[in-house]
Amino acid sequence: MNITETKLPGLLLIDPKVFGDERGYFFESYNEKIFRDAGLDLHFVQDNESMSGKGVLRGMHFQHPPYAQGKLVRVVRGAVLDVSVDIRRSSSTFGKWLSFELSENNKRMLWIPPGFAHGFLTLEENTLFQYKCTGFYNRQAEGIIRWNDPDLNIEWGVDDPVVSEKDSKAPLFKDLKSKF
Repeated sequence: MNITETKLPGLLLIDPKVFGDERGYFFESYNEKIFRDAGLDLHFVQDNESMSGKGVLRGMHFQHPPYAQGKLVRVVRGAVLDVSVDIRRSSSTFGKWLSFELSENNKRMLWIPPGFAHGFLTLEENTLFQYKCTGFYNRQAEGIIRWNDPDLNIEWGVDDPVVSEKDSKAPLFKDLKSKF
């Protein structure tokens, strides 16, 4: 597994070692020892999965402390443009975002620590997205930032994605009361 630090401290891009032959392929999507050796002592308590058609945008979501979640995300089928925004007030990269394409073909994963808002845009039909979480979902701790916030200016590559009513009416970044 190759774990790479990104320009946003704590946000890690993970490329697993994939072993393929005429039968298909095999790779470890999580290995506690490898993560621990990389300085990540993680305890996952919940796995989530979503399936979406092409052009669906989910985000930008997070959970406020003390219910904050770290997420290890990957695509099982299809492809997404995955976006993370640093919402840690004390961070030198507060309000900055990065995006990566995660797909069934590249097998890339992303570690998104607490203190980041997260969202993704599906690039293919029937995209299956999985994530492991370090905290349980808590509805009262749910936070959200509008996906097309003009101050963040995230480059999604689409003008009119399919979004939920909740995501379309989310607060703007300038109104964020980050507890991170």
